[in-house]
Amino acid sequence: MTDILALAGNNLLSPMILCFALGLIAALARSDLSVPEAAAKALSLYLLFAIGFKGGAAVADNGLGFSLFSALAAGVLLSVALPFVAFALLRVMTRFSVADAAAVAAHYGSISIVTFVTATSVLEGRGISSEGYMVAVAAAMEAPAIISALWIVAKAGDGADVDTDLWREILLNGSIVLLVGSFLIGIATGADGLKAIAPFIVDPFKGILCLFLLDMGVIAGRGLREGRKHLTWPVVLFGLYMPLIGGTLGALAAYLVGLSLGGTALMITLAASASYIAVPAALRLALPEARPAIYLPLSLGVTFPFNLTLGIPLYVALASAIH
Repeated sequence: MTDILALAGNNLLSPMILCFALGLIAALARSDLSVPEAAAKALSLYLLFAIGFKGGAAVADNGLGFSLFSALAAGVLLSVALPFVAFALLRVMTRFSVADAAAVAAHYGSISIVTFVTATSVLEGRGISSEGYMVAVAAAMEAPAIISALWIVAKAGDGADVDTDLWREILLNGSIVLLVGSFLIGIATGADGLKAIAPFIVDPFKGILCLFLLDMGVIAGRGLREGRKHLTWPVVLFGLYMPLIGGTLGALAAYLVGLSLGGTALMITLAASASYIAVPAALRLALPEARPAIYLPLSLGVTFPFNLTLGIPLYVALASAIH
């Protein structure tokens, strides 16, 4: 427990988390602080490229093998299964419609790449290495949860369908394309490629992550202000205990696959995180009747801050206990 509190304290006082807190407080206080949309998009592109490229270079050093494919299978299975768990809990604990509950469930089966990047940064700060292919696992876990949620709605008779436009939205989502593409470039160029652009994707990484999390704090604060009428106590509590349920299942999957300490911490983090980029983009097309005022403030305003501040230290501690 002492180690968990120490890690949580260090995490709370890290520049990244404090930047997020600054943006959150500014938005709640109705400050006009904001990051221009073009700049925010550029920061997002940089982070996706950097984490994908570094992961691919790490895989090039260690090679492809059974462990990669077993981790991918475990990640996809988690992404498929978690929406069913979340949906069942929401239907019991809240008064959400089928569409709203399924939309929220999709977010909690998919992943937050920024939470993943932050966890990677925390592990690097503690000198804990992880499997480079966890980036590929993160990319593979983006889409299956959306399909699970649409299947739930279809079975309930609401008529959701997975058409060609939706498949294009899911599979060609910009974040997935860039993450997978940079991962493949990292594999192709290896250590030499990483060394060539290290001054661009290694040294500035944490500083750019600070600015990105500042913007995320502003967005989260605005979402909390606008969607607070939907955030009843049962809903807020779901946003806090669902990551712990997902993280526990992620820990089991990591143990069965045989991931390292760092890989286990990242698998737990992925299973505990909630999407707020890829899933909302797909659901706008697939489930227009689901209310963004519910699922966005919950995933971005409740679960995301919880994972950044307390969740990641808990997940690292759980991974350490397993190992």
